[in-house]
Amino acid sequence: MARVNRMSVQKRLRERKKAEKAELKREERLTRKSGEPEEPREVGDQVASRDDLAGYGLISEEEEESEGTSS
Repeated sequence: MARVNRMSVQKRLRERKKAEKAELKREERLTRKSGEPEEPREVGDQVASRDDLAGYGLISEEEEESEGTSS
């Protein structure tokens, strides 16, 4: 009998968690709509720098040094 009660408690907890998550989403949506509009990004903001590329491992340090000395 105790198992049935425990299962119902778990079900209520899942339902409460789901309801809280939905409420947070509604609040975030309202704050985004009522808040000031975001400024559009410029195209230059989307370009990765050489440091970013090196951090991702797309450019090795040797390539950076050879290109830096030839220019």
